[in-house]
Amino acid sequence: MTTAEHFHATNGATEADMEGLPSFTAMGGDWSDLASEAEKLAEERIVVNIGPVHPSTHGVYRLLFELDGEYVREVRGATGFLHTGIEKNMEFRTWTQGVAFVTRMDYVAPFFQEVGYCLAIEKALGITDQIPARASEIRVLLMELNRIASHLVAVGSALNELGATTMMTLAFKGREDILRIFERITGLRMNNEFVRPGGVAEDLTPGTTDYIRELLPNVRQAIIDMIDVVGENPIFKARFTDVGVLSMTSLMALGQTGPGLKAAGLPWDLRKTQPYCGYENYTFDVPVRDKSDALNRTMVRFEECFQSLRIVYQVLDRLDVSEGQPVMVADKRIAWPASLSISTDGQGTSAEHVQEIMTESMESLIHHFKLVTEGFRVPAGQAYQLVEHAKGVLGVHVVSDGGTRPYRVHVSDPGFRNLQGLSMMAEGGLLADAIVCLASIDPVMGGVDR
Repeated sequence: MTTAEHFHATNGATEADMEGLPSFTAMGGDWSDLASEAEKLAEERIVVNIGPVHPSTHGVYRLLFELDGEYVREVRGATGFLHTGIEKNMEFRTWTQGVAFVTRMDYVAPFFQEVGYCLAIEKALGITDQIPARASEIRVLLMELNRIASHLVAVGSALNELGATTMMTLAFKGREDILRIFERITGLRMNNEFVRPGGVAEDLTPGTTDYIRELLPNVRQAIIDMIDVVGENPIFKARFTDVGVLSMTSLMALGQTGPGLKAAGLPWDLRKTQPYCGYENYTFDVPVRDKSDALNRTMVRFEECFQSLRIVYQVLDRLDVSEGQPVMVADKRIAWPASLSISTDGQGTSAEHVQEIMTESMESLIHHFKLVTEGFRVPAGQAYQLVEHAKGVLGVHVVSDGGTRPYRVHVSDPGFRNLQGLSMMAEGGLLADAIVCLASIDPVMGGVDR
């Protein structure tokens, strides 16, 4: 249907009514010709295609805006341009190898996928209560640092889209210190593959907690600097206040979670309502606001960063007390057979283990080979695990047929669900505000498409 036909069809016109009306056919790169012809004929409504952009960029999402002048009348979004087949690929890998896939979904907040996936496997194995406390503490540490890093990127990139490059600079400055911590712990800045079924790949190296304490003031200062730039900035308030408003009813109907739901006033946070990894042992608050618009969604993210810092300091104290305790489940049928010696590439095996399996114990070598190549078996059945992702509620559904590989893995990404609200947020507003609406959702297409 052409633009003119769609306009009149939506206003109840019949085919007879539309005879003699101008129609346009756009092919290839002739959008400029179409726009000039529409201007000559005083056509008031036009369809603008935004994206998809090149797959090497930070996110691939296609939007079709039907515009009436500067106002958005209809929004249609299309995903799938970054689809990687991760979930299908996992069916051909062992349960442990699946961690290398899920960490690449939402690559801005990878530890939430790693923890959610491993918790689901542990639930299917029936070993949830056997996970060492120190392993859960390390998981919480990584997730809360990752929550801060994700929110910094969300706010910084949103303001960068509007021309405030300083915000992006400050955001990446704070995130850089967090990535240094990740590298110290896991050997890698991203795509860490550090959380494993049964625990984590390696214990913290000596001095890590002190190193983290040295860097945390820099992270806090970066957050404060960002708030100072926009907190009372009249331009920021004018662009974000009452933009992309969603009511509580709409949020619930669309399955929206995360900062958007909290901004509307509902303190829904799985760390409080359905705690996991020992979150019930930490003291923190769930920030809420009174209206879910772009401004309040941004401020909720800032406030969550400070709450995550509270949790991180508590975790560090616990890690000092639990130093030397195990970080992997005791069951050798599941536990990774070697303690990894983390280097800058995230790889390496302890020299003691290599010496044992290569020179002393044939049984250890056989066990190592079978566990690494074949993997462990998970009893037939299914398990579902929820975690509080930086963007909302993340769900992981694993199905086992009793083998060493998943029969099916499906991840319910919060960014995918939150994108459902874009049409309701943007329609009726200005085109410039639609960009603010999209940025306030903070979708990462690696998680949306998987």
